[in-house]
Amino acid sequence: MQTNPKEKGTGAFILQRVTGAINIVLVGFLIWLVVSLSGADRAQMTATFANPLVSILAIVLFTIAFIHMRNGMNEVIEDYIHEPRNHSLAKAANTIFTVIVGVIALVSVLVLAFGG
Repeated sequence: MQTNPKEKGTGAFILQRVTGAINIVLVGFLIWLVVSLSGADRAQMTATFANPLVSILAIVLFTIAFIHMRNGMNEVIEDYIHEPRNHSLAKAANTIFTVIVGVIALVSVLVLAFGG
């Protein structure tokens, strides 16, 4: 069963708008976090991220931001790269980059959350 390209485009459009709206809400949390940790040492950072609410919100923020970033870059790739081979390669590189940076961010939050 093949997917209708318009359905895929609509799904990507909706995903981009939903993740964007969630990011708007989470930016308030990010601003609070950055301001509250301004000038903090590692012990204060660890204490802040030891709070489950802070850790969970940070993980959600990173996850939603990386989904939004990957989807947005896929749209740019679809718009500006027309050769099928380069198109597939660019999308694969985009996904790999997003996953690597996402895993690094996730591990960083977890290390801070568990006092490592």
